[in-house]
Amino acid sequence: MNRQKAFTVIAVVIIVVVAAVVGYTLTAAPANRDTLYQVSTIDALQLGVFAGIQPVGDLRPHGDFGIGTFDALDGEMIVLDGIIYQALADGTVRVVPDTLTTPLATVTFFEDDFTITTTGPMNFSAFTTVMTERLPTGNMAYAVRMHGTFPSITVRAIPAQQEPYPTLSEAAASQSVYTYTDTTGSVVGFFTPVFFKGLNVVGYHLHFISDDRQTGGHILEFTVPGDTPVVYDITPEFYLVLPTSGAFTEVDLSQDLSAELAAVEN
Repeated sequence: MNRQKAFTVIAVVIIVVVAAVVGYTLTAAPANRDTLYQVSTIDALQLGVFAGIQPVGDLRPHGDFGIGTFDALDGEMIVLDGIIYQALADGTVRVVPDTLTTPLATVTFFEDDFTITTTGPMNFSAFTTVMTERLPTGNMAYAVRMHGTFPSITVRAIPAQQEPYPTLSEAAASQSVYTYTDTTGSVVGFFTPVFFKGLNVVGYHLHFISDDRQTGGHILEFTVPGDTPVVYDITPEFYLVLPTSGAFTEVDLSQDLSAELAAVEN
């Protein structure tokens, strides 16, 4: 083999190797870990858009932490450490298959950016007020994680609804409510700023799951002890996935539903 031909072969090999490395890097690169990834909107859910539009397995590339609900509004979603749990209206909790669908979910990859420690016992109302005031800014979305033993925590889950679907307010009338005392577990959720109105729950939207993974749901009330670390992950980017067909395309999303949402959330 002459020298010029040898150089050509070596050059081709180098190009192939570089292309393979670049290709691997592109395919193996993780998703942006500071993005809040959301399926549909809270206002659509309020108006009865309960049909699942995305398999929960499709959430995994976008986050290992988050909350939401399931097809037909069947229970509360808690995503913690990459595992997707369903807190059902009968009070049980299960790990769900990736094929189960969601009409509304919000996830991110949780990374500890800063911690605020509670200075005294607080109920949900006091927690919302005090901890919002202590944020670096109220104009940012944060993933919120807290672990501890809670003297009292009240959660709810709504059972699966039947078509034609009611509004969220009407469906909440059939919710199951459970109060647990001295239970240890994790609070999972988000704080979103006021300009998220209509897209997500403004302020703190929190779910709970116990350490034994036996109880959980959407938090209606709790007592948070003093000296409890509340860990925040700043999520400055937002990605929204909307349904392109079905009930979502037909509902009137021009309404201000904030009063109805506040009644349902609390």
